Amino acid sequence: MLQMQDNTEFLSNFTSKLPTFLLTGIPGLESAHGWISIPFCCLYATALSGNSMILFIIVTQHSLHEPMYYFLSVLSATDLGLTFSTMSTTLRILWFQANEISLDFCIVQMFFLHGFTCTESGVLVAMAFDRYVAIYKPLRYTMILMNSRIIQIGFLVIMHTLLLTVPLLLLLKPVSFCKRNTLSHSYCYHPDVIKLACSDTRANSICGLVDLILTTGVDIPCIVLSYILIIRSVLNIAFSEERHKAFSTCVSHIAAVAVFYIPTFSLSLVHRYGRSVPKVVHTMMANVYLLLPPVLNPIIYSVKTKQIRKAILSLLFAK
Repeated sequence: MLQMQDNTEFLSNFTSKLPTFLLTGIPGLESAHGWISIPFCCLYATALSGNSMILFIIVTQHSLHEPMYYFLSVLSATDLGLTFSTMSTTLRILWFQANEISLDFCIVQMFFLHGFTCTESGVLVAMAFDRYVAIYKPLRYTMILMNSRIIQIGFLVIMHTLLLTVPLLLLLKPVSFCKRNTLSHSYCYHPDVIKLACSDTRANSICGLVDLILTTGVDIPCIVLSYILIIRSVLNIAFSEERHKAFSTCVSHIAAVAVFYIPTFSLSLVHRYGRSVPKVVHTMMANVYLLLPPVLNPIIYSVKTKQIRKAILSLLFAK
């Protein structure tokens, strides 16, 4: 009886419903975190200033109040959310070596991180549909994508995000974790957290798989289908100059899709099959996964979209 009580006390000390997680900076380079924080700060500043400028220009320039730019403004807002959701923990580790985080705060961070990621995927699908309508039905473009329809699309994207994200995170509350757990990244990422559970996580794994199927598994085929239809429509255009012009309107979106999905796939593969991969690779992949889209998307659309480029130049050189 006494032995059973001792075992129970041991297990209660070993596991906890509200554990403390330990976030990871750059493994093996802890002494250089101060210097490493400089490029991180530059990237965060680029992401915040670039996306804020895109948002400001679209809101203030009446000529940009069109469906394409409405979707671009949502993409920029989502990138801002992604940046803010991880910036605090990453810089806290690099500046102050403060790497502890509670389960509750971890769940809150995951809500914003996975929520904004899911939203960005949905927005990229909406932008692919926007490009298809613009090329296939250019004369009816504004009639098909009216403001009310854009609001409906935005509402569907938000509801889709909430329906996938909230159950995934609610299932974490009953899970037992070891008291001190070391995560692979400088932020909480659901597959990374689940690997450290001390109790049964089959429901969490199933829910995560369903979420993956209903986001990446649905969104990517929709984008691919949109571009198959776009290519078919463009090939029906008689003049090569008009074909080139039609294709050029899609370049920015194609680049944004590549910048978002390639790091996402790479990080998922590293998590699932890269058990022997060095920890520093996990960390770098995780940072690229979150920083690349917010940093590059404003640059891509500023360079490749004439109206955005002109608006930025007129704002910077107004005098």
